[in-house]
Amino acid sequence: MSGFKGLSSSQAWSGFKGLSGSLGGSGFLGFAVRRLVGAVVTLLAISVIIYLVFYVAPGNVAQITCGPRCSPAQVHQVTEQLKLDDPLYLRYWHFLEGIFAGQDYSTGTSVQHCGAPCLGLSYQSDQQVTQLIWAKLPVTLSLVFGAMVLWLVIGVGTGVLSAWRRGRISERVLTGITLAGTATPVFVIGLVLMIIVCGQLQWLPFPQYVPFAEDPEQWAWNLLLPWLSLALIEAAKYARLTRASMLETLAEDHVRTFRAYGVGERSIIGRHALRGAVAPVIALNANDFGSAIGGAVLTETMFGLPGIGRELVHAVNVVDLPVVVGVVLVTGFFVVLANAVADVLYAVADRRVVLT
Repeated sequence: MSGFKGLSSSQAWSGFKGLSGSLGGSGFLGFAVRRLVGAVVTLLAISVIIYLVFYVAPGNVAQITCGPRCSPAQVHQVTEQLKLDDPLYLRYWHFLEGIFAGQDYSTGTSVQHCGAPCLGLSYQSDQQVTQLIWAKLPVTLSLVFGAMVLWLVIGVGTGVLSAWRRGRISERVLTGITLAGTATPVFVIGLVLMIIVCGQLQWLPFPQYVPFAEDPEQWAWNLLLPWLSLALIEAAKYARLTRASMLETLAEDHVRTFRAYGVGERSIIGRHALRGAVAPVIALNANDFGSAIGGAVLTETMFGLPGIGRELVHAVNVVDLPVVVGVVLVTGFFVVLANAVADVLYAVADRRVVLT
């Protein structure tokens, strides 16, 4: 206490606030570092599982990787490329080395260098898997990001309106719609929308992907139907979560105090109840974003969009193992990244998380 002698009360208070602010900042930085380290460890664990599942599978891995029509010479070449004669730990090390440092592949007459991150070569097209995925990834990200915006707007908006109109007919109607949306598969909604919107009413064209750089308007216009198909399914979960979180917040003591002091209902919902629903929505959105990237197979196949989901289906059909492994790894990366970002945003929304 002697250190505070001679200071005025305002100077002592400002010094205390500066100290607490610096501690809070370091706490948040430590939280972010822990989440980053956890994400890296999770990615390494995913790579181990994927490698064991695909490259240590029972049977002739070189034959499976190369395909059923490969000659014995080609199978031998695949064995040398993947170093399948080496011990398991060395094979996995070469796998990681290719991702972080690149690798050289013999294509028979020449040697092709695959720069980092290298996920191997497609045995159907001799194209680098990384380049193949990079060419398809903008389609999938366009689909998922657009759908995410719609399901947040529709879901959170419906949840807020449902909590605000609690006990009324409109609230019951909205609850019934969200329950029906949760129980309906995405391909059913997609087919119904295509038949009605594109076929009978002809309000929208049948989806045909147009790059954003070429024509932003046509890009959005052609993706609107796939966005709606994904968003209407996901929005139902957000409506139910937002409604439950807001009703819980509206029943708390401080909200009753605001009402007793005459604070308007719109202000209570917008400034206090909705803030309490933000944190769980962030956590759920991270999981759904990663799941949507991994689950884009059905949507892209149904609407004919050339994304990584459709590429995965093609790779499975022709037994192109490097492409399958590459798509699964990239999908896992986005799932882990989305959850790490969500943890940080969750901490920003609720600083109590930093202390855990």
